[in-house]
Amino acid sequence: MTVWADLVGQDAAVEVLRRAVEGGQHAMTHAWLITGPPGSGRSNAARSFAAALQCERGGCGECTACRTALSGAHPDVTLVRTEQLSIGVDEVRELVRRAAMSPTLGRYQVLVVEDADRVTERGADALLKSIEEPAPRTVWLLCAPTPDDVVVTIRSRCRRLELATPSTRAVADLLVRRDGVPAELASYAARVAQGHIGRARMLARNEAARIRRAELLKLPSRLASLPDCLTAAANLVEASGEEAAASTADVDAREKAELSDALGFGAKGARPRNAQAALRELEEQQKARAKRLQRDALDRVLTELTTYYRDVLLLQTTTSTDLINAELRPELEAMAKRDQPEATLRRIDAILACREALEGNVAPLLAMESLMVAVAGRP
Repeated sequence: MTVWADLVGQDAAVEVLRRAVEGGQHAMTHAWLITGPPGSGRSNAARSFAAALQCERGGCGECTACRTALSGAHPDVTLVRTEQLSIGVDEVRELVRRAAMSPTLGRYQVLVVEDADRVTERGADALLKSIEEPAPRTVWLLCAPTPDDVVVTIRSRCRRLELATPSTRAVADLLVRRDGVPAELASYAARVAQGHIGRARMLARNEAARIRRAELLKLPSRLASLPDCLTAAANLVEASGEEAAASTADVDAREKAELSDALGFGAKGARPRNAQAALRELEEQQKARAKRLQRDALDRVLTELTTYYRDVLLLQTTTSTDLINAELRPELEAMAKRDQPEATLRRIDAILACREALEGNVAPLLAMESLMVAVAGRP
Protein backbone atom coordinates (compact mmCIF):
# COMPACT_ATOMS: atom_id res chain seq x y z
CA MET A 1 0.00 0.00 0.00
CA THR A 2 1.53 3.34 -1.05
CA VAL A 3 1.95 6.48 1.05
CA TRP A 4 -0.98 8.03 -0.83
CA ALA A 5 -3.52 5.40 0.25
CA ASP A 6 -5.13 7.43 3.05
CA LEU A 7 -5.50 10.67 1.06
CA VAL A 8 -9.14 10.01 0.25
CA GLY A 9 -10.95 12.21 -2.23
CA GLN A 10 -7.74 13.97 -3.28
CA ASP A 11 -6.99 12.32 -6.62
CA ALA A 12 -6.07 15.57 -8.40
CA ALA A 13 -3.74 16.70 -5.62
CA VAL A 14 -2.08 13.29 -5.39
CA GLU A 15 -1.43 13.31 -9.12
CA VAL A 16 0.33 16.69 -8.83
CA LEU A 17 2.52 15.39 -6.00
CA ARG A 18 3.29 12.14 -7.82
CA ARG A 19 4.48 14.04 -10.89
CA ALA A 20 6.71 16.24 -8.73
CA VAL A 21 8.29 13.19 -7.10
CA GLU A 22 8.77 11.31 -10.35
CA GLY A 23 10.17 14.33 -12.14
CA GLY A 24 13.10 14.66 -9.76
CA GLN A 25 14.88 17.90 -8.94
CA HIS A 26 14.12 19.51 -12.31
CA ALA A 27 10.36 19.16 -11.72
CA MET A 28 10.44 19.91 -8.00
CA THR A 29 9.56 23.15 -6.29
CA HIS A 30 11.47 24.07 -3.16
CA ALA A 31 8.44 25.48 -1.30
CA TRP A 32 4.83 24.29 -1.27
CA LEU A 33 1.73 25.72 0.39
CA ILE A 34 -0.85 22.98 0.99
CA THR A 35 -4.29 24.35 1.82
CA GLY A 36 -7.73 22.89 2.38
CA PRO A 37 -10.64 22.92 4.82
CA PRO A 38 -10.25 21.42 8.31
CA GLY A 39 -10.07 17.64 8.19
CA SER A 40 -9.27 17.47 4.48
CA GLY A 41 -5.87 15.93 5.20
CA ARG A 42 -3.38 18.78 4.78
CA SER A 43 -0.91 17.32 7.26
CA ASN A 44 -1.31 13.81 5.88
CA ALA A 45 -0.69 15.09 2.36
CA ALA A 46 2.47 16.87 3.48
CA ARG A 47 3.76 13.81 5.36
CA SER A 48 2.98 11.53 2.43
CA PHE A 49 4.76 13.88 0.05
CA ALA A 50 7.77 14.04 2.38
CA ALA A 51 7.90 10.23 2.52
CA ALA A 52 7.62 9.92 -1.26
CA LEU A 53 10.45 12.40 -1.73
CA GLN A 54 12.73 10.26 0.44
CA CYS A 55 11.64 6.93 -1.02
CA GLU A 56 13.69 5.36 -3.80
CA ARG A 57 10.44 4.02 -5.30
CA GLY A 58 8.46 7.24 -5.06
CA GLY A 59 6.36 6.40 -2.01
CA CYS A 60 6.02 2.64 -1.76
CA GLY A 61 4.79 2.90 1.83
CA GLU A 62 6.77 -0.15 2.90
CA CYS A 63 10.44 0.81 3.01
CA THR A 64 12.28 2.29 5.98
CA ALA A 65 12.35 5.75 4.42
CA CYS A 66 8.56 5.78 3.99
CA ARG A 67 7.79 4.43 7.45
CA THR A 68 10.17 6.75 9.30
CA ALA A 69 9.12 9.82 7.30
CA LEU A 70 5.44 9.18 8.01
CA SER A 71 6.07 8.62 11.72
CA GLY A 72 8.37 11.61 12.15
CA ALA A 73 11.47 9.51 12.85
CA HIS A 74 13.33 10.21 9.59
CA PRO A 75 16.46 12.32 10.26
CA ASP A 76 15.85 14.46 7.17
CA VAL A 77 12.13 15.10 7.70
CA THR A 78 11.24 17.68 10.33
CA LEU A 79 7.58 17.80 11.40
CA VAL A 80 6.39 20.93 13.18
CA ARG A 81 2.98 21.19 14.82
CA THR A 82 2.53 23.73 17.56
CA GLU A 83 0.33 23.25 20.60
CA GLN A 84 0.65 26.96 21.36
CA LEU A 85 -1.32 29.86 19.94
CA SER A 86 1.52 30.75 17.58
CA ILE A 87 4.90 29.72 16.18
CA GLY A 88 7.43 32.33 17.26
CA VAL A 89 10.57 33.69 15.70
CA ASP A 90 12.94 31.55 17.79
CA GLU A 91 11.31 28.32 16.65
CA VAL A 92 11.36 29.49 13.03
CA ARG A 93 15.05 30.40 13.27
CA GLU A 94 15.80 26.88 14.46
CA LEU A 95 13.92 25.51 11.44
CA VAL A 96 15.84 27.82 9.12
CA ARG A 97 19.10 26.59 10.63
CA ARG A 98 18.05 23.01 9.99
CA ALA A 99 16.91 23.85 6.46
CA ALA A 100 20.43 24.99 5.61
CA MET A 101 21.85 21.54 6.37
CA SER A 102 22.45 18.91 3.70
CA PRO A 103 20.46 15.68 3.99
CA THR A 104 22.18 13.02 6.07
CA LEU A 105 20.46 9.89 4.72
CA GLY A 106 17.64 10.97 2.46
CA ARG A 107 17.37 12.64 -0.91
CA TYR A 108 16.04 15.92 0.49
CA GLN A 109 15.95 17.95 3.68
CA VAL A 110 12.17 18.31 4.15
CA LEU A 111 10.53 20.63 6.66
CA VAL A 112 6.80 20.20 7.24
CA VAL A 113 5.09 23.07 9.08
CA GLU A 114 1.58 21.81 9.83
CA ASP A 115 0.37 25.12 11.27
CA ALA A 116 1.93 27.69 8.97
CA ASP A 117 -1.03 29.98 9.62
CA ARG A 118 0.20 30.33 13.22
CA VAL A 119 3.64 31.68 12.30
CA THR A 120 4.02 35.17 13.78
CA GLU A 121 4.96 38.20 11.67
CA ARG A 122 8.53 38.14 12.98
CA GLY A 123 8.65 34.40 12.36
CA ALA A 124 7.53 34.94 8.76
CA ASP A 125 10.31 37.48 8.28
CA ALA A 126 12.84 34.90 9.48
CA LEU A 127 11.34 32.23 7.20
CA LEU A 128 11.27 34.42 4.10
CA LYS A 129 15.01 34.43 3.38
CA SER A 130 15.24 30.64 3.60
CA ILE A 131 12.36 30.27 1.13
CA GLU A 132 13.79 32.94 -1.20
CA GLU A 133 17.31 31.42 -1.17
CA PRO A 134 16.88 27.72 -0.28
CA ALA A 135 19.66 25.21 0.06
CA PRO A 136 19.95 22.99 -3.03
CA ARG A 137 18.08 19.96 -1.64
CA THR A 138 15.75 21.61 0.88
CA VAL A 139 11.96 21.46 0.53
CA TRP A 140 9.49 23.45 2.64
CA LEU A 141 5.95 22.08 3.01
CA LEU A 142 3.67 24.64 4.64
CA CYS A 143 0.08 23.77 5.61
CA ALA A 144 -2.75 26.21 6.28
CA PRO A 145 -6.55 26.33 5.90
CA THR A 146 -6.42 28.96 3.11
CA PRO A 147 -3.68 30.89 1.27
CA ASP A 148 -4.89 34.09 2.93
CA ASP A 149 -3.95 32.63 6.33
CA VAL A 150 -0.27 32.90 5.35
CA VAL A 151 1.45 36.26 4.91
CA VAL A 152 1.62 37.36 1.29
CA THR A 153 5.43 37.42 1.12
CA ILE A 154 5.52 33.73 1.99
CA ARG A 155 2.61 32.45 -0.07
CA SER A 156 3.76 34.32 -3.18
CA ARG A 157 6.96 32.26 -3.15
CA CYS A 158 5.28 28.88 -2.74
CA ARG A 159 3.64 26.53 -5.19
CA ARG A 160 0.04 26.12 -4.06
CA LEU A 161 -1.79 22.84 -3.73
CA GLU A 162 -5.42 22.97 -2.69
CA LEU A 163 -7.19 19.97 -1.19
CA ALA A 164 -10.92 19.33 -1.46
CA THR A 165 -13.37 18.23 1.22
CA PRO A 166 -13.62 14.43 0.93
CA SER A 167 -17.05 12.98 0.22
CA THR A 168 -19.01 11.24 2.95
CA ARG A 169 -18.70 7.97 1.09
CA ALA A 170 -14.92 8.30 0.76
CA VAL A 171 -14.48 9.01 4.48
CA ALA A 172 -16.77 6.13 5.45
CA ASP A 173 -14.85 3.73 3.20
CA LEU A 174 -11.58 4.86 4.81
CA LEU A 175 -12.91 4.21 8.31
CA VAL A 176 -14.02 0.72 7.32
CA ARG A 177 -10.79 -0.12 5.50
CA ARG A 178 -8.20 1.48 7.77
CA ASP A 179 -9.83 1.39 11.20
CA GLY A 180 -12.15 -1.61 10.97
CA VAL A 181 -15.22 0.45 11.86
CA PRO A 182 -18.58 -1.26 11.14
CA ALA A 183 -20.11 0.10 7.94
CA GLU A 184 -23.22 1.62 9.57
CA LEU A 185 -21.23 3.43 12.26
CA ALA A 186 -18.68 4.59 9.68
CA SER A 187 -21.46 6.03 7.54
CA TYR A 188 -22.92 7.91 10.52
CA ALA A 189 -19.53 9.30 11.62
CA ALA A 190 -18.62 10.41 8.10
CA ARG A 191 -22.00 12.09 7.61
CA VAL A 192 -21.99 14.14 10.81
CA ALA A 193 -18.27 15.00 10.47
CA GLN A 194 -18.93 16.55 7.04
CA GLY A 195 -15.72 15.34 5.46
CA HIS A 196 -13.48 16.04 8.48
CA ILE A 197 -11.51 12.81 8.59
CA GLY A 198 -10.07 13.24 12.07
CA ARG A 199 -13.44 14.15 13.56
CA ALA A 200 -15.11 11.21 11.81
CA ARG A 201 -12.49 8.80 13.14
CA MET A 202 -12.86 10.12 16.68
CA LEU A 203 -16.66 9.82 16.60
CA ALA A 204 -16.46 6.32 15.13
CA ARG A 205 -14.05 5.07 17.77
CA ASN A 206 -15.20 6.97 20.85
CA GLU A 207 -18.67 6.27 22.22
CA ALA A 208 -18.28 9.03 24.84
CA ALA A 209 -17.75 11.56 22.04
CA ARG A 210 -20.93 10.39 20.33
CA ILE A 211 -22.85 10.76 23.60
CA ARG A 212 -21.48 14.27 24.17
CA ARG A 213 -22.52 15.26 20.66
CA ALA A 214 -26.04 13.90 21.15
CA GLU A 215 -26.40 15.84 24.41
CA LEU A 216 -25.15 19.03 22.79
CA LEU A 217 -27.74 18.83 20.02
CA LYS A 218 -30.51 18.69 22.62
CA LEU A 219 -29.60 22.20 23.77
CA PRO A 220 -31.57 24.26 21.21
CA SER A 221 -34.89 22.82 22.40
CA ARG A 222 -34.02 23.31 26.09
CA LEU A 223 -33.23 27.04 26.09
CA ALA A 224 -36.58 28.25 27.41
CA SER A 225 -35.42 31.06 29.72
CA LEU A 226 -32.52 33.38 30.43
CA PRO A 227 -31.27 31.20 33.35
CA ASP A 228 -31.32 28.22 30.96
CA CYS A 229 -29.09 30.16 28.57
CA LEU A 230 -26.61 31.25 31.24
CA THR A 231 -26.43 27.75 32.74
CA ALA A 232 -25.89 26.16 29.31
CA ALA A 233 -23.09 28.61 28.51
CA ALA A 234 -21.37 27.98 31.85
CA ASN A 235 -21.62 24.21 31.39
CA LEU A 236 -20.16 24.37 27.87
CA VAL A 237 -17.23 26.54 28.96
CA GLU A 238 -16.57 24.38 32.01
CA ALA A 239 -16.66 21.19 29.94
CA SER A 240 -14.29 22.64 27.34
CA GLY A 241 -11.89 23.71 30.08
CA GLU A 242 -11.97 20.27 31.66
CA GLU A 243 -11.36 18.66 28.27
CA ALA A 244 -8.34 20.91 27.68
CA ALA A 245 -6.97 20.27 31.18
CA ALA A 246 -7.36 16.51 30.82
CA SER A 247 -5.55 16.47 27.49
CA THR A 248 -2.61 18.53 28.77
CA ALA A 249 -2.20 17.25 32.34
CA ASP A 250 0.38 14.56 31.55
CA VAL A 251 2.44 16.62 29.14
CA ASP A 252 2.39 19.62 31.51
CA ALA A 253 3.72 17.50 34.36
CA ARG A 254 6.39 15.94 32.16
CA GLU A 255 7.55 19.32 30.83
CA LYS A 256 7.78 20.77 34.34
CA ALA A 257 9.74 17.76 35.59
CA GLU A 258 12.13 17.92 32.64
CA LEU A 259 12.71 21.65 33.14
CA SER A 260 13.28 21.17 36.87
CA ASP A 261 15.88 18.48 36.13
CA ALA A 262 17.56 20.70 33.54
CA LEU A 263 17.71 23.59 36.01
CA GLY A 264 19.22 21.40 38.70
CA PHE A 265 16.34 21.35 41.16
CA GLY A 266 16.85 18.59 43.67
CA ALA A 267 20.63 18.60 43.39
CA LYS A 268 22.33 19.14 46.72
CA GLY A 269 22.92 22.81 47.32
CA ALA A 270 21.84 23.78 43.82
CA ARG A 271 20.48 27.30 43.40
CA PRO A 272 19.95 27.69 39.66
CA ARG A 273 20.00 31.26 38.41
CA ASN A 274 16.89 32.54 36.61
CA ALA A 275 15.06 29.33 37.57
CA GLN A 276 11.87 31.12 38.55
CA ALA A 277 11.83 33.06 35.29
CA ALA A 278 12.20 29.83 33.32
CA LEU A 279 9.39 28.18 35.26
CA ARG A 280 7.13 31.20 34.77
CA GLU A 281 7.82 31.12 31.03
CA LEU A 282 6.91 27.42 30.91
CA GLU A 283 3.71 28.07 32.85
CA GLU A 284 2.75 30.83 30.42
CA GLN A 285 3.34 28.50 27.48
CA GLN A 286 1.24 25.80 29.12
CA LYS A 287 -1.58 28.27 29.79
CA ALA A 288 -1.47 29.35 26.14
CA ARG A 289 -1.69 25.72 25.03
CA ALA A 290 -4.65 25.05 27.33
CA LYS A 291 -6.32 28.20 26.03
CA ARG A 292 -5.92 27.03 22.45
CA LEU A 293 -7.28 23.57 23.24
CA GLN A 294 -10.28 25.04 25.07
CA ARG A 295 -10.96 27.31 22.12
CA ASP A 296 -10.71 24.31 19.78
CA ALA A 297 -13.22 22.42 21.95
CA LEU A 298 -15.65 25.35 21.86
CA ASP A 299 -15.15 25.63 18.12
CA ARG A 300 -16.33 22.02 17.78
CA VAL A 301 -19.43 22.97 19.78
CA LEU A 302 -20.10 25.82 17.35
CA THR A 303 -19.63 23.49 14.39
CA GLU A 304 -22.17 21.02 15.73
CA LEU A 305 -24.71 23.76 16.44
CA THR A 306 -24.20 25.07 12.92
CA THR A 307 -25.09 21.65 11.50
CA TYR A 308 -28.28 21.66 13.58
CA TYR A 309 -29.51 24.99 12.29
CA ARG A 310 -28.31 24.20 8.78
CA ASP A 311 -30.67 21.24 8.83
CA VAL A 312 -33.51 23.38 10.21
CA LEU A 313 -33.00 25.93 7.44
CA LEU A 314 -32.92 23.18 4.84
CA LEU A 315 -36.28 21.88 6.03
CA GLN A 316 -37.70 25.39 6.02
CA THR A 317 -36.63 26.26 2.49
CA THR A 318 -36.41 23.04 0.45
CA THR A 319 -37.81 19.55 0.18
CA SER A 320 -34.33 18.01 0.43
CA THR A 321 -33.81 14.99 2.65
CA ASP A 322 -30.04 15.44 2.76
CA LEU A 323 -29.79 16.17 6.49
CA ILE A 324 -26.54 16.01 8.42
CA ASN A 325 -28.40 15.06 11.59
CA ALA A 326 -30.88 12.69 9.97
CA GLU A 327 -31.46 10.83 13.24
CA LEU A 328 -32.96 14.05 14.71
CA ARG A 329 -35.48 14.62 11.91
CA PRO A 330 -38.63 14.80 14.12
CA GLU A 331 -37.07 17.42 16.39
CA LEU A 332 -35.64 19.34 13.43
CA GLU A 333 -39.02 19.37 11.69
CA ALA A 334 -40.69 20.70 14.84
CA MET A 335 -38.11 23.47 15.10
CA ALA A 336 -38.51 24.28 11.40
CA LYS A 337 -42.28 24.69 11.80
CA ARG A 338 -41.97 26.81 14.93
CA ASP A 339 -39.80 29.55 13.39
CA GLN A 340 -39.28 31.38 10.14
CA PRO A 341 -36.14 30.95 7.99
CA GLU A 342 -35.07 34.50 8.92
CA ALA A 343 -34.90 33.49 12.58
CA THR A 344 -32.78 30.45 11.71
CA LEU A 345 -30.41 32.61 9.68
CA ARG A 346 -30.03 34.97 12.64
CA ARG A 347 -29.05 32.03 14.82
CA ILE A 348 -26.45 30.88 12.29
CA ASP A 349 -25.11 34.44 12.14
CA ALA A 350 -24.89 34.45 15.94
CA ILE A 351 -22.80 31.27 15.84
CA LEU A 352 -20.43 32.86 13.32
CA ALA A 353 -20.20 35.99 15.49
CA CYS A 354 -19.36 33.84 18.52
CA ARG A 355 -16.56 32.13 16.60
CA GLU A 356 -15.13 35.52 15.62
CA ALA A 357 -15.40 36.70 19.22
CA LEU A 358 -13.47 33.68 20.49
CA GLU A 359 -10.81 34.20 17.84
CA GLY A 360 -10.58 37.81 19.01
CA ASN A 361 -9.86 36.64 22.59
CA VAL A 362 -13.24 37.59 24.03
CA ALA A 363 -13.75 35.77 27.34
CA PRO A 364 -15.23 32.34 26.48
CA LEU A 365 -18.03 32.60 29.06
CA LEU A 366 -19.12 36.00 27.79
CA ALA A 367 -19.07 34.83 24.16
CA MET A 368 -21.03 31.67 24.90
CA GLU A 369 -23.60 33.47 27.07
CA SER A 370 -24.25 35.90 24.24
CA LEU A 371 -24.61 32.99 21.82
CA MET A 372 -27.02 31.02 24.00
CA VAL A 373 -29.23 34.09 24.44
CA ALA A 374 -29.23 34.70 20.69
CA VAL A 375 -29.97 31.06 19.88
CA ALA A 376 -32.86 31.01 22.32
CA GLY A 377 -34.24 34.17 20.76
CA ARG A 378 -34.22 35.97 24.11
CA PRO A 379 -34.42 39.79 24.05
